[in-house]
Amino acid sequence: MVLTAFRGALGFLSRLPIGRDDASWDAFRERPEMFPLAGYAIGFLVALPLLLPLPTGTVAFAFVMWLYLVTGVNHLDGLADVGDAAVIHGDPSRRRQVMTDTTVGVGAVAAVVIVILGVALAGFTLANAPLTMLGLVIAAEVGAKLGMAIIACFGTATHQGMGSALTDHADPRSVWLPILVAIPAGALTFPHMAAAVALGGAILGTVGVMWWAKTRLGGVSGDVFGAGNEIARVVGLHVGVIAWMHF
Repeated sequence: MVLTAFRGALGFLSRLPIGRDDASWDAFRERPEMFPLAGYAIGFLVALPLLLPLPTGTVAFAFVMWLYLVTGVNHLDGLADVGDAAVIHGDPSRRRQVMTDTTVGVGAVAAVVIVILGVALAGFTLANAPLTMLGLVIAAEVGAKLGMAIIACFGTATHQGMGSALTDHADPRSVWLPILVAIPAGALTFPHMAAAVALGGAILGTVGVMWWAKTRLGGVSGDVFGAGNEIARVVGLHVGVIAWMHF
């Protein structure tokens, strides 16, 4: 059952050709701790381009390209929808309506560009970094996935869909196991604190998205999960980089 749930997490959170069957998806939805557990595997994979002995700019570009080859753009699409909702004036119902509109607005473009630029600049700083510092990338990814688990445990879905499929099977009491699974990621750059800072920063990034969704949308949706993941990753990477360079 655990292995099936883990496969389902990888199938949902990445483009890896596993965990795409109904049994894996159902098992994953019932075990929010699989979010951060999958984050370890995904974080390791997406960090690999940073080891390439290539010019710094090329490594940064490869980091962005490889990240979205591994994880896909579904979560980035959620970020785009949330970006459009964020720049609209109106009540939560109006904002949710905008999120279902297939037209791409300036808010979507701005959100996607900012996040991709943020990932690239973090990759530029981490290019050819010492091997231990790659733990920072893994920690940021684990933190982003823990953030998604937190949304599942504390969020209330605005409607039936991907969001409710995840929130209906979790509650605040379910959050402790995902937290325990994620804690070791904070030690991946030990004795340096960069990984711990990256982990914490990613969590704070997601909490911010969840708070915004509660106040501006009236709850969470699949798009909010995706936006939380993308924003948490960028926040985690950058606060981790700051800790690495200055502490």
